[in-house]
Amino acid sequence: MMTYGELENGMKTLDFQCLEAVEMEEHCAQFKAKIMRDGNVYMTEVPKRERNNPIFREDNSSLSHGKDGKYYFSFWLKEEQLDNLPAELVRQASVIANKVIKDLLKY
Repeated sequence: MMTYGELENGMKTLDFQCLEAVEMEEHCAQFKAKIMRDGNVYMTEVPKRERNNPIFREDNSSLSHGKDGKYYFSFWLKEEQLDNLPAELVRQASVIANKVIKDLLKY
């Protein structure tokens, strides 16, 4: 049995209830649901996001190597610290660049 509803914020809800005795393993995942006009519902599990593992980290930045073969430098800073952004960006990028150079000299 399926119950369809809508929350106060406009988000849709679907509840499925089995009317037969079925033994299944519990499973929790993100799904893409497509609700058709005739009431049919098609659900497909969304694969988990593969995150890049950081090689080096600093206070507000990190350098990681992606599964696509690219290197990524990420930098984040609170909006209240906007005045410090240029100096911190240069400082932390320089620190990570020096760590990369030291790491390359090992080989």
